[in-house]
Amino acid sequence: MLAIFQAAGWPMYFLLLASIIALALIVERTVSLRASKILPSTLLDEVIRVHQSGKATPEVIRQLSENSPLGRVLAAGLRNVNAPREVMKESIEEAGSGVAHQLERFLTTLGTIASLAPLMGLFGTIVGMIEIFGSQTATGANPAQLAHGISVALYNTGFGLLIAMPTLVAYRHFRALVDGLVVEMEQQAVKFVDVVHSARK
Repeated sequence: MLAIFQAAGWPMYFLLLASIIALALIVERTVSLRASKILPSTLLDEVIRVHQSGKATPEVIRQLSENSPLGRVLAAGLRNVNAPREVMKESIEEAGSGVAHQLERFLTTLGTIASLAPLMGLFGTIVGMIEIFGSQTATGANPAQLAHGISVALYNTGFGLLIAMPTLVAYRHFRALVDGLVVEMEQQAVKFVDVVHSARK
């Protein structure tokens, strides 16, 4: 492996750094975007029971807010449970926007690496081509320099694409996952608003 990096030349180190960052972000997002962590399955029912029993104290609301992203959204609704429906919905939407922004954390960086990796590979290819042309002399080509230039060109192109493809797949997957989680969160928040305001009638 070390021989490959040496053959690929110095542009390869930029690709290596990009691959390490991309891998770290993929692992971090895989752990952070688990549905059970974002949307605990029994949380909505528990919040409804707390509201109906009149035990929604400031301390309970604070603990709910720290429980999960869904808890933060429902806590915003509980804080405005006595307000008109529109006010309650607006507070939930504001909390939801903040949560959505947090769930999208690092996705821009992941998408940037997916777009940038082929360009970094292309840059390495150009460096290799420069070395190939530099190997030409009046007496002919320097075989060692010519071979090194070809290695730099091909390895960088290959590794750029190798990094870009799985990173792009991961970016698209996490993008769709976040969108799905946000929609589910909105649906649960709407159910909570409906339960609260149907009880008033």
